[in-house]
Amino acid sequence: MSLIDSGKALAQGLMQGAMAKVVALAPDSWMPGSEPDPLIRHQHGHVGKPVSRIDGPLKVTGAAPFAAEFPLENMVYAAIVYSRIAKGRITSLNVETAESAPGVLLVMTYRNAPRLKPAPLFMSDPKAAAGDSIPVLQDEKIYWNGQPIAIILADTQEQADHAAGLIDVAYAAEPAETDFHAAIARGTTQSQFMGQPLHDEVGDAQAAFEKAAVKIDAAYSTPRHNHNPIELHAVTLSWEGDTLRIHDAQQAVAHSAWTLGQVFDLPADKVVITSPYVGGGFGSKTLWQHQIIAAAAAKLAERPVRLMLTREGVYRTVGGRSPTEQQVALGATAEGKLTALIHRGVTAKTSHNVMPEPFILPTRSAYAAENILLDVQHVEIDMTSNTFMRAPGEAVGTFALECAMDELAEKLGIDPIELRLRNEPEKDPISGLPFSARHIDQAWRDGAERFGWSARNPLPRMHQEDEWLIGMGCATATYPYYRMPGGAARITLSRAGHATIDIAAHEMGMGTATAQTQVAAERLGLPMSHIQFNYGDSTLPGLVLAGGSQQTASIGASVIAAYNKLVAQLLALAGNDSPLAGLKQAEVGSRDGGLASLEDPSRYESYASILSRAQRDAVVIEAEPPMPLETMHWSMHSHGAMFCEVRVNMITGEPRISRFLGSFDCGRILNPKTAASQFRGGIIMGLGLALMEEAQFDERSGRIMNPSLAEYHMPVHMDVPEIDVIWTDIPDPHTPMGARGVGEIGITGTGAAVANAIYNATGKRVRDLPITLDKLI
Repeated sequence: MSLIDSGKALAQGLMQGAMAKVVALAPDSWMPGSEPDPLIRHQHGHVGKPVSRIDGPLKVTGAAPFAAEFPLENMVYAAIVYSRIAKGRITSLNVETAESAPGVLLVMTYRNAPRLKPAPLFMSDPKAAAGDSIPVLQDEKIYWNGQPIAIILADTQEQADHAAGLIDVAYAAEPAETDFHAAIARGTTQSQFMGQPLHDEVGDAQAAFEKAAVKIDAAYSTPRHNHNPIELHAVTLSWEGDTLRIHDAQQAVAHSAWTLGQVFDLPADKVVITSPYVGGGFGSKTLWQHQIIAAAAAKLAERPVRLMLTREGVYRTVGGRSPTEQQVALGATAEGKLTALIHRGVTAKTSHNVMPEPFILPTRSAYAAENILLDVQHVEIDMTSNTFMRAPGEAVGTFALECAMDELAEKLGIDPIELRLRNEPEKDPISGLPFSARHIDQAWRDGAERFGWSARNPLPRMHQEDEWLIGMGCATATYPYYRMPGGAARITLSRAGHATIDIAAHEMGMGTATAQTQVAAERLGLPMSHIQFNYGDSTLPGLVLAGGSQQTASIGASVIAAYNKLVAQLLALAGNDSPLAGLKQAEVGSRDGGLASLEDPSRYESYASILSRAQRDAVVIEAEPPMPLETMHWSMHSHGAMFCEVRVNMITGEPRISRFLGSFDCGRILNPKTAASQFRGGIIMGLGLALMEEAQFDERSGRIMNPSLAEYHMPVHMDVPEIDVIWTDIPDPHTPMGARGVGEIGITGTGAAVANAIYNATGKRVRDLPITLDKLI
């Protein structure tokens, strides 16, 4: 990261901090969300229904086109060659044999690549999307083991892959920082996240901890994790004159289009990215070096290019979750009231990105401790850039915090759920802001009853069936509500009573198109069959990121803004001859394909009638929502209570999850069917985090040693029990549709629930993930 980028980040952080103080003190009425979304009160039967995915038939029949399935005329196939040292430079590069191999059209290296500008690093600009700031194929320097150093274009994929193995490279290695613990010993640096220091203090936590009647102090560690979406990262692209058209696997189409424009010195409208279907992203499907390299090679060869990374290629070039070393120290009264909460530690990042693993985030709002000290330090390692991975910070931070809470509960002799409820905060413990809505106590009570928590023996190693020890554990789940700036939506309403919603959003398998079609139909008072929801195209309005569990809020706020503007326009078109004459926008709502007075439903006129009298075939409205100031005025979070039953074999040490329940408080659930799928998917990912996932990093060479699904273990069907999910379904009065995010909450708390259940079963406290059988024998 350059000094200029560092300066920008610091300035942004200072401005955000100052603005947050002002917004916190402003009247509620000044805030977006000060008035509940009308959809919370008025329903036409679409929202809240378990509607099957409207794109389901296309996917199950194979008709949904993914990034590597778009056919382009005269297309060639690409393969990448990766560096084998962690730091240094290329001293010789022999490509002649590869160039003469059958079918090869081009071998591009730093020697013949077009001159490219540096890619704007994610969070260095509101539109930036690059995962690292390293020049792409511009010189002989090597920054990590796995850095792309060449691309081969050939008539077939097999020919490209064969030629990649024919390139002969020699390096001059330089001393590299690849040992995490050695780097820590040399000193750490204060971490920042989204322009703000990862450091919080309330009172004197260290002094309070020393004086506490009951206390625990423990260290926890989590390993590196790699992204493994089933759809590999891929692009199919071509240059059409001076326009770059890309079919990509993306969760940030508008951001990535703008960033590529900066790299290739193109106007914003000269890069068009489409991404109608994405086979999983989880934070990884943004802009990495492979898209830039493929576009540069296509420009040089003057041919369309398809590049799909291999699974190993994803491990080499796409960031994941970095390791953490965490300390949690809790001090409490004999009655279980927290007097001191300390959560601190260190993680790793690279010098060419801005993403430390922010593991203290969940602790900021979790419990009402009188004194709090939170801190994240980092060291810089020569490795692939770490990046956002499902619930960055919360996934691993809740492991440490919630295991510590379990340890404290045992020491106090208090039920783990009761301890958590005794420390429920009335307001945000760090910011002092009121909660927008917080019903985690209900989630705990509902979940405990459904799971049968009362049957749990609090003493470990007391439940045995044959050679299996059985235990139960629980943990709190939490993830913030985000709504990022840059949203916008376009509504086209036809005289026939059909509406099209256009927004540069994304569908990565979570049911976005389905849920948003339900919401649009509800808001406009139309059948779902009359709604067309267009997304996944950088030419559409809005700068919407499918990340941070905020896409639903961003789309919702954007459509609300466009809808309000649409209603005002329709009232103007209706004129004085309409039953709606004299009514203002806030006084009407949509139903039955038209507008009606909220006070007097008999004052109604259909869209068809309004547009016919105005002699309009359609009306088109585009609008942007207000800035997301609500997130600075209220403390806003999704919550959950996680319950796990585990069996551990007394002979082999093998752990098996036999039951799991997630009880969630995420506001209003827009579509129970797709939401349940998201909850379960997050929980399954959390089971992998708890029991098996680990990127094995060779600290001698800086190389990931298990870059395949044969060696990097993830849960399969036999590892996953039936997962039960329930929710409070209590709307948040300050969010669009009353909903909060559901995409990432499921992974949070899951690791701790598993670890706590294993302790209850075996009496062995494992504080280092993953909990493999060798740690339980």
